Amino acid sequence: MTGPGKMKKMRAMMVLYNIILFVTALFLFPYVAVKIALTGKYRRSIGPKLGFVDEDRFRAMNGQPRIWVHAVSVGEVTAAAPIVTALQDRYPKGCIVVSTTTETGRLMAERLIPAATALIYFPLDIPWVVKKLIRLVRPSVFVPVETELWPNFLRVCRKMGIKVVMVNGRISPRSFKRYHRTRFFWKPVLEKLDQVGVISQTDRDRIVAMGLPAEKVHIQGNAKYDGLAATASSRLQQDIASRLNFSGKEKIWVAGSTHEGEEKVVLSVYRRLLETHPDLKLILVPRHIERRDRVITLLREAGFADFITMREINDGKKRSDERVVLIDVIGELFKTYSLATVVYCGGSLVPRGGQNILEPAAWGKVVLYGPSMEDFTNEKALLEGAGAGLSVTGEADLYTKIHDLLQHAENLRERGARGRDAVIANMGAAKRYAAMVGRHLPARSPGVPKGRGGSPGKGPKSKSPRSGGKD
Repeated sequence: MTGPGKMKKMRAMMVLYNIILFVTALFLFPYVAVKIALTGKYRRSIGPKLGFVDEDRFRAMNGQPRIWVHAVSVGEVTAAAPIVTALQDRYPKGCIVVSTTTETGRLMAERLIPAATALIYFPLDIPWVVKKLIRLVRPSVFVPVETELWPNFLRVCRKMGIKVVMVNGRISPRSFKRYHRTRFFWKPVLEKLDQVGVISQTDRDRIVAMGLPAEKVHIQGNAKYDGLAATASSRLQQDIASRLNFSGKEKIWVAGSTHEGEEKVVLSVYRRLLETHPDLKLILVPRHIERRDRVITLLREAGFADFITMREINDGKKRSDERVVLIDVIGELFKTYSLATVVYCGGSLVPRGGQNILEPAAWGKVVLYGPSMEDFTNEKALLEGAGAGLSVTGEADLYTKIHDLLQHAENLRERGARGRDAVIANMGAAKRYAAMVGRHLPARSPGVPKGRGGSPGKGPKSKSPRSGGKD
C-alpha cells in the first residue's frame, strides 16, 4: 500500500477505535459510578485519569532529562522500580515521573519508588486528555514497562517528537493471540515505538510477529530479578515476623496470590497436612483484597474459626495461637514470603496464567504452582532447572508434594538456596534498560553526562550477548 493510502487507512482505523472507546465508556460509566459509591474503588484515580489534575504541581517539577516511566499495576511496578533506580543513578539531576493505572499499583509505587520526582495516574486514552497530560509532563522519552499499547497516547507522542522506549517487554500467550488476530490494527501502532527491550527470545518472536520491525527489538532480560534479589533483606523479614508474632522457628505454609477456586483447595490440603504436621501454620494471601469477605466465609465454612486478619493486626490486635493468618491489605505479600517454610503461588490451579514465582524464590523458598503458568514460562523453567520450582496437577498432588517437602527440611533449604542463586545470577537487566533509554535522550540535554546521550534514532551501540539483533 502506498504512503498516502496507508495513512488514510490508519486514520480510518483510529476513528473507528475512538468510536469504540467512546461507546465502551458509555456502557462502563454506570458500573464505575456504582463501584465508587459502594466500595470507594476508583475514587482517587478517576479524576486524574480524566485530566483533572493540579497543573501547578507539574509546573513545579524540575530537572533534566525528563523521563516518564509507566507501570500499569503491582507487577509492572516491581519491574519498574530497579529501572527507575538505574535511571536515577545515570541521571541524578533528572526528572523522573512514574505513572500507574491502578490504585493498588500507585500504593506499591509509593513503597518501591519513593524517590520518583512525581507519581501520577496514567490518563485514559482519550485524545484531549492524553494531549493535556503529555504537555504537562513534557517528557523527552516515554518508557512503558512490559506491554502497554495505547494508540492515541503513542500517536500524540510521535506527533510531539517524544521518543517511546518499551522496557521489560513481555507478550503472554493469551495476549499474543488477541494481538495477532488484530495485527492489521496493531502493526502501525507498534511502528510508533522507537525501541523495545524484551525479556526473552519468545517475547521477541511474538512482538515481531505482531508487526514490529525486528531491528527495533532487543533481548535484555527481566528487571524483576534485580528488584527482588536486592529487596529481600533481613530487615523486611524481621518487620513482618514481629507484626505477625512469629519467632522464626515455626513451620509456615504461605499460599500467595490465590484466586477464586483456589482457597478451597488450599484449605482442604491444609486440613490434611495438620494430621501429620499439627504445628503447621497457614498464611493466606488472596490476589484481590476485595475478595476478603468471601475468603473469610470460606475459612469459617472449612472449620478454621481461629484466624486473624492483617487489618486486625494493623488495628492493634496481637496474634496469639491462631493457626491461619489472612493478609487482607496491599503490599505485604513479598515480605510475607520471607516467613515461609514452603510456598504455593496462586493463579495456577485455575486458568489465570500464574503469578510471580520469583518473589518467593528471591527469599530462597521452594515454590509450588499448578499447570496454568503460561504468563511465567521463563521463570518456571529457571526455577525448575534449579530444583526450586515444582508443578502440581491438582489438590492431591499439592498435598503429596508439600507433605514430602516438610519431611525433608534440609533438602527443602538446599533447593530454596539454589533458587535464590538462580535469581541473583540473572540480575543486571535494569542497567541495560536504563542504558537503552539513555540512547534516546537528546545528546545535549541538560543533566545527561557526556557520552550518555545519543542520536535518538540509534539502537544499541554494541551488540550484547543478549541482543535480539541479527548475527
